[in-house]
Amino acid sequence: MRVLGVDPGLTRCGVGVVEGVAGRPLTMRGVGVVRTPPDAELGLRLVAIEQGIEQWLDEHEPEVLAVERVFSQHNVRTVMGTAQASAVAMLCASRRGIPVALHTPSEVKAAVTGSGRADKAQVGAMVTRLLRLDAPPKPADAADALALAICHIWRAPAKNRLQQAVALHTAKAATASNALKGRTA
Repeated sequence: MRVLGVDPGLTRCGVGVVEGVAGRPLTMRGVGVVRTPPDAELGLRLVAIEQGIEQWLDEHEPEVLAVERVFSQHNVRTVMGTAQASAVAMLCASRRGIPVALHTPSEVKAAVTGSGRADKAQVGAMVTRLLRLDAPPKPADAADALALAICHIWRAPAKNRLQQAVALHTAKAATASNALKGRTA
């Protein structure tokens, strides 16, 4: 599975591509940051992010886009910018028919470090170790993007099994309900 992880942000949008399957060594295919000038007009910044994400999608052809789920922070301006960058990334992937997965920051930290409260240095260190890199990717947004991709690769099989179990249960319940309706009619 090849996953493009996106750590959304207006000034620095981290991007990283990881390939592999759960339980086997993973491989980094690319890492970077899409940057926009903080003093540029918002619309132009969003277009620059779109162009950057499109380039990554063209170059790496991921099967899934894993994006950090935006959560409420104290600074509303930061949340808005993060949400806008996140939406652009999701739009780019969806336009191409690429599935989008959302992961919370604590879910990503827990998957990569074992603790949902890990700091950026711990995440960077574990990403470096897991992908057998010489040094942590800089800036931290790039390491976070790789962590998102790793998290998705490791958690996707369990989520898929859970979704299949729910779908099977729902189908069986519907069949039983229809059978009961047929007896009472």
